[in-house]
Amino acid sequence: MRRRLKARITTVNSANVYNSYDIVGDIAVIKVPKDDVTIAKNVAAEIMTIYSRKIKAVFMQTSAVQGDFRIRQLKFLAGENRTVTLYKEHGCLFRVDVERCYISPRLLFEHKRISDLVAQYEVVVNMFSGVGCFSILIAKGACSKVYSIDVNPLAYEYMQENVHLNQVSNYVIPLLGDSKDVINLQLCGVADRVLMPLPELAFEYLPYALMALKPSGGWIHFFDFQHATKDEDPVEKTRQKVAMYLTNLGVSYTFGFSRVIRSVGPYWYQTVLDICVSGLSSKFL
Repeated sequence: MRRRLKARITTVNSANVYNSYDIVGDIAVIKVPKDDVTIAKNVAAEIMTIYSRKIKAVFMQTSAVQGDFRIRQLKFLAGENRTVTLYKEHGCLFRVDVERCYISPRLLFEHKRISDLVAQYEVVVNMFSGVGCFSILIAKGACSKVYSIDVNPLAYEYMQENVHLNQVSNYVIPLLGDSKDVINLQLCGVADRVLMPLPELAFEYLPYALMALKPSGGWIHFFDFQHATKDEDPVEKTRQKVAMYLTNLGVSYTFGFSRVIRSVGPYWYQTVLDICVSGLSSKFL
């Protein structure tokens, strides 16, 4: 991509183009330094040329993923001016509006990794489900019951559609609302496994993940954003933060798999930590 861009823009600018971009269905979403529209349109033209059979629209992301609905602002650059697409992952199909709903193809590995861990007939609570990627993939693989919660009404509508599209309506139960409220009202003590794929809120919502677990305990998949310098391990910092919190609550736990998912900025990382909870204090029962 950089080599092809040199024919369109200066070497200095082409060197500053971000290394990667997202492809969701037939839509590409790119970032460029300082939201430079001229650079962005040249990048979009090259993407449309290289992926002429696959990519039908290119947008530039002009804001961070933000707010309770985890949405981002997009600027149309090339192709068809639409943000709704059909995204395929691990044999499942997801209809999604890439501007008005949260979806991240960069979690593709985690979707499969966690779904492969789920045993048949487990009860799973997905606290931040978006359009249903984790939930549906788990249900397709393990025939488990998944309570799939999201606060965004449009994401909830697409989740319902995707549940039917993938023929898992017997296993996935879409729920609209803040997962704190939903768990507190109807899902206390039901789960063998809880997913927390929203790093911005995972630590704040950790008590509700514990409330959702069965009295015998279970697994929590905890996603976090962590700052770490060159001499620090972001995964270890996540472990330490969670360990201190759980110990103070009197929760018995061990840590399983953990890793850095990706870099999200200078010295900032997205991490994931699998937590096996074996004993809950009386306040969670």
